[in-house]
Amino acid sequence: MDFSSTLQNIFPRSEDIPEEYRLPGQVHQREYLSNGEMKAWDGQVHEVFSPICTQSENGLERVLIGSYPVCGENEAQESLAAAVAAYNNGRGEWPIMGVAERIHCVEQFTGKMIEQKDIIVKLIMWEIGKSFADSVKEFDRTVEYIYATIDSLKNLDRDSSGFDIVDGIAAQVRRSPLGVVLCMGPFNYPLNETFTTLIPALIMGNTILFKPPKFGTLLHYPLQEAFRDCFPKGVVNIIYGRGNTIVPGLMQSGKINVLTLIGSSKVANELKKQHPKVNRLRAVLGLDAKNAAIITAHADIKLAVKETLMGSLSFNGQRCTALKIVWVHKSIADEFLQQFTAAVAELKYGMPWKKGVSLTPLPEPNKIDYLNTCITDAQAHGAKVVNENGGTSAGSFFYPAVVYPVNKDMKLYHEEQFGPIVPVVPFDDLEETIEYLIEATHGQQVSIFSDNANEVAALIDPLVNQVSRVNINSQCQRGPDVFPFTGRKDSAEGTLSVADAIRSFSIRSLVAFKMNDTNKTLINDIVHQDTSNFLSTKFIF
Repeated sequence: MDFSSTLQNIFPRSEDIPEEYRLPGQVHQREYLSNGEMKAWDGQVHEVFSPICTQSENGLERVLIGSYPVCGENEAQESLAAAVAAYNNGRGEWPIMGVAERIHCVEQFTGKMIEQKDIIVKLIMWEIGKSFADSVKEFDRTVEYIYATIDSLKNLDRDSSGFDIVDGIAAQVRRSPLGVVLCMGPFNYPLNETFTTLIPALIMGNTILFKPPKFGTLLHYPLQEAFRDCFPKGVVNIIYGRGNTIVPGLMQSGKINVLTLIGSSKVANELKKQHPKVNRLRAVLGLDAKNAAIITAHADIKLAVKETLMGSLSFNGQRCTALKIVWVHKSIADEFLQQFTAAVAELKYGMPWKKGVSLTPLPEPNKIDYLNTCITDAQAHGAKVVNENGGTSAGSFFYPAVVYPVNKDMKLYHEEQFGPIVPVVPFDDLEETIEYLIEATHGQQVSIFSDNANEVAALIDPLVNQVSRVNINSQCQRGPDVFPFTGRKDSAEGTLSVADAIRSFSIRSLVAFKMNDTNKTLINDIVHQDTSNFLSTKFIF
C-alpha cells in the first residue's frame, strides 16, 4: 500500500467516530447577539464543513457540522449603532461603571463560559481540526487568561487609588476606555487569541463589535447568551457576514475607535486606510511572522531537533509563533537533518481525538494546493523534500515536508507558509542569518541554538533590534502570558500580555487640582460621598 492510501485510511467511517468526541448534533445557528437581543435570522447562511472527513461511497467527504448567518451591511451597521449608543461618548452605563462592577460582570460571564466548556472544546476540534487535548488546553488557558486579566486590573486599580502631589498640584491618574472596538480573531486560536483582545477591551469599559473568524465561528455561538445576560445592552455585539462586505462600511463610518485584528498585515493596512479619521483610530494588531531558528555549529543537536520539531509542527505549523524557517550551520546540517527527519517520522498523525496525536487535518480547503505550490517552486530552484513521504496528502491531511536546501530564490524563503512545511537553509557565516532578519518584512521572534556564550551574545545584541523576542535554546512561543507579546516591522502593532493588553485598550486620564483649602474640601466631599466612579479611593481586594 502506498503512503497516500495509508493517509486515506486515517479517516474514519461515520459509525467509527468515538461517542465521547461526537457533537451532540449539528449546530445550525439562526440568531445572533445585537443590541442586547438574540436577533432571529432567516436569510443566507454559510454551511460549516469540518476538516475531519469520513469514508463514503464517493470517497472522503468533509462532515457538515452546522451553519451560521451571513448577514449584510445593514445588520453590521445596526450593531455598530448599538455599540456607539452603549458607549454614548463615554457617558454610557458601561464606560462610566466602576472597575469593581465591571470585574464582577466579567466574572459572571466566565462562570457561564465554563458551563459551556464541553460543547466549545468539541467545536474547536471539529471546526479547525485541532487535537482534542489541545482544544481543552485552549479553553483552559483562555479561562486562566481572563482571571489573570482581572487580577492585573485589580492591581492597576489599587495603584491608582491614591493621589500624587507634585509642586502643589494633586492628581489622581486612572485609565479610561477608548470607545468602540472592532475585534477580529484568528482561526488557529479562535477562542484564546480572540479573547486575549476582546476581554481586555471589554473590561476596560469599551463597547465591542466582534466578528468571529472564518474558521472557528460556531464555537462562539454557545457564549452569546452569556454575553447578553452579563453585560449591559449593546456592550457586546457579534457581527456575521463576509468580511469584505461588512467591514469596510464599519471602518468608513469613522465610528470605530480601536481596530484589533489577529491576522494578515495586508488586511490590516487596507482596513486602516478606510478610516476617515486615522488619528482617532488606535490599532492593536498581531500579524504575519516568519520566525527563524538559527542552529549554530556549537548547538546541542538533540535539543535543537526537539525544540525545532515542536516549534515548526505543533498544530501543523499553523501558529504565528511557529518556526517557519530553519537556518543550520553547514558543518552539522547532515546530522541535524538525519535526526530531524527521524523525529518527524515518529510524530503521531490521525484524527484529532487520537491520544498523543500531533498532526491532524487542515481546516483551509485550498491550503494543500498552496503547500504543493511551495514545494514545486522549491524543487524548481534546487531543493528536495528530504523526509520520507514528505508532502504526501489525502483529503484534508498533509504530511509534513522537510525541504532542503532552501535559498532566497524560493517562496519558502520569504513567504509565511503557515502549514506543515519546514524549510531548512544551510549557512557558513552567522552574518548571513543576521542579514536575513534585517531584510525580512517580519520581526516577531527568533530562536538561537548554541552552547557557546560568546556566540549567543554576539547574536543577541543585533537581533533584539530586529525582533521582539529572542529565545535561547528553545522554540518561539507566546507564553507565559505575563510576558510582552508583540513584534517589529509587519508583525504587530501594540503589545499584548496580561498587563499590556489592558493598557492597550485604554488611555491614562487624570483629575488634577491645586492644593488649596477649597479644593481639598471639594475633593474630600466627592470621595467620601462616593459620587464619582473615576475620582475614588476605593480599594479593590
